[in-house]
Amino acid sequence: MKVLKFGGTSVGSAANIKRVKEIVLGEKGDVIVVVSALGGITDKILTAANNAATGTGDFHTELTEIRTKHDETLHELFNGSGAINEIVADLLDELEQILTGITLVGELTAKTLDRIAGIGERISSHIVAQFIGAERKDSSKFIRTDSNFGKASVDFEITDQQIRDAFSGFSGMAVVPGFISKNNKGEFTTLGRGGSDFTAAIIAAALDAEILEIWTDVNGFMTADPRVIRKAYTIPELTYSEAMELSHFGAKVIYPPTILPVYKKGIPILIKNTFEPENPGTKIVKGVKNGFDRPIKGISSISGITLLTMQGIGMVGVTGISMRLFTALASVNVNVILISQASSENSISIAIEEKAIEKAETAIREEFEKEIANGQVNKIELDSNVSVVAIVGENMKHTTGIAGKLFSTIGKSGVNIIAIAQGASELNISWVVKNDELRKTLNVVHESFFLSEFVEINVFLMGIGTVGGNLLQQLQQQQERLLKEKHLRVKLTGVANSRKMVFNREGIDIADFHEQLDNSDKTSGLQAFVDEMVEMNIFNSVFVDCTASDDVADLYKQILRANISVVTANKVAASSAYSNYAELKKIAKQKGVKFLFETNVGAGLPIINTLNDLVNSGDKILKIEAVLSGTLNYIFNTISETIPFSQTIKMAKDVGYSEPDPRIDLSGVDVARKILILARESGYVIEMEDIQIERFVPDSLFEGTLDEFWKGIPALDAEFEERRKVLEAGNKKWRFVARFEDGKASAGLEEVDATHPFYDLEGSNNLVMYTTERYDEFPMLIKGYGAGASVTAAGVFADLIKVSNI
Repeated sequence: MKVLKFGGTSVGSAANIKRVKEIVLGEKGDVIVVVSALGGITDKILTAANNAATGTGDFHTELTEIRTKHDETLHELFNGSGAINEIVADLLDELEQILTGITLVGELTAKTLDRIAGIGERISSHIVAQFIGAERKDSSKFIRTDSNFGKASVDFEITDQQIRDAFSGFSGMAVVPGFISKNNKGEFTTLGRGGSDFTAAIIAAALDAEILEIWTDVNGFMTADPRVIRKAYTIPELTYSEAMELSHFGAKVIYPPTILPVYKKGIPILIKNTFEPENPGTKIVKGVKNGFDRPIKGISSISGITLLTMQGIGMVGVTGISMRLFTALASVNVNVILISQASSENSISIAIEEKAIEKAETAIREEFEKEIANGQVNKIELDSNVSVVAIVGENMKHTTGIAGKLFSTIGKSGVNIIAIAQGASELNISWVVKNDELRKTLNVVHESFFLSEFVEINVFLMGIGTVGGNLLQQLQQQQERLLKEKHLRVKLTGVANSRKMVFNREGIDIADFHEQLDNSDKTSGLQAFVDEMVEMNIFNSVFVDCTASDDVADLYKQILRANISVVTANKVAASSAYSNYAELKKIAKQKGVKFLFETNVGAGLPIINTLNDLVNSGDKILKIEAVLSGTLNYIFNTISETIPFSQTIKMAKDVGYSEPDPRIDLSGVDVARKILILARESGYVIEMEDIQIERFVPDSLFEGTLDEFWKGIPALDAEFEERRKVLEAGNKKWRFVARFEDGKASAGLEEVDATHPFYDLEGSNNLVMYTTERYDEFPMLIKGYGAGASVTAAGVFADLIKVSNI
């Protein structure tokens, strides 16, 4: 025998009742069907009753809607004829009579409310039974309860026997109304929230059914709330305890009381979707095979919570404090959702529904009035707008490091945990966070524990010029490979140009981001961009700076403090005052995010990363010698008898190697910044003014406008050609070399012969030599392309990959 329960949505319309018929007729063996009221009917009945009692409205409006709903359903299912019409009409007349009586006395008692609250189930059970051709059994005749109207307690000894008697010799199909019952006086009672599920479980347990199927409008228990976590998926199997915990913490798939009767008998529960019957759903059983593969089964949350904390040094070591606290709360029917107590006993925190907090606080203050007066209890603090989050899984107790991974993951995302609770059974770990951090908390925990084979990072890009544009092209080209080989999804979540900016939590299609920017109603602004990014509060966020702006670099501290990593091709921050550089590194470390700037030196070459590895492994940097300007190297490799010095500068600009204003490269400042960054990453404290720069172009050409520079630079061609001839005769070449040794740094033009490693540098290549305690006799060399938008973008891309390993 099987017991199938169909909720209000499943029988909410004639079309849905037809689905129910298909499902039930497809079952083999004896079937008992428990049904709720037609969708929305119970709410209309309660509204009508409240209007009747208070006189705030005419109950006839709701009653007319209730009649219309049933008339439409009957017409579609039975063509408006048959005995079922009279049955429904009689029950609706009964409802009208009771509502009229409530209007006359102006009072709605709990007893009367129970009488009418179950009329919807009584009607729907008649309709479904008639339509599928099943026998109707009245649950109020065999489910016996006490007289606690609204949420009656079941007398299982009497109820079980009466159920067995009612179904003695039964075979075929039967339909039973859920939710309703009666007390020993024969008065209608109800089983409270989730009462129809509970009815089905009571019947299944009493008759030792082979399975209890709960048919609803979802596919089963999900790993998280799919309205918040779009990547949540159905959990195939749960234990009774896991299902109970997830239900308690907000997963409203099944109500906790439903589980107990079938749990005692070991009867499995199957959660199915009426509208997707082919979906396997979730099965709830005593034990789950291969549970160790996924120790965490699901994440649940409860919002609308207030955290109440009672604190006082006078509480330490005093017996009975907790007992008095919870007795006071029980006296006013306040349910405690979470308890967190310091081991020193100087504080107790409890999570309570917001709607109950006023009476809870009053009860506590009355109970501890004396202790508050004499200072033993010095604080009763309320923290509202919080949510309780829980991860659930029986096999957590067999897996070490769950709590460590959980709180490390949450902390790195910048979410503050207000309170924590974990029982010795390790079935669940619960914690409290602010409501505005709930979405981020759920996302990061879900990704960490359920989607660990896939990592997602959210990119906010500022600067879509040559480097930024190349980066987006590379991201688009590599998306499929990254997902397949690296299990990494890089999502463009925000992007800006000089006029507009656009954001999308679900991701911006790189193929048409220009069009989305053009159509955006958001005006671009640096602070506005950062504010929006922080407000979105998305886990694994990365701000990518592909500008050269001082103003953008000034925002890094704010961004890092918001637990957003920074990846930058902009050298301004890392080469700014040492105090600023050091603070940026410190903030990133404290917040558990990344501040990466590999492309500040050598474009896409792994110069800084290699240096970091050397230092982190305990090696000491003794000397750095480097050709760090791809622009200058290109210039001095291109200059020839037929190509004068001034023309090589224009060529460098035309191919995109130089800055728009080539004087930045020619001044040596760019190279000085790079050697400054390398010295700092080596562990040395050094400022820009400590670097000696030897210019090879007269100062006068740096003082005027850019046009004046272009007009004046050809005057140097003859001098450079003479010097070049001398170099060529001596088989030497020019290289602009940066050096750092003994805490001192310099940058200037040098002549190198064919025996020097710098001699054979072609085009815009860079070369760095690290002399260290380990690499002393033979320095470490890193050589390759050191300029160009594509290689710089590739370096930024590589830093993004590093961020994904947070």
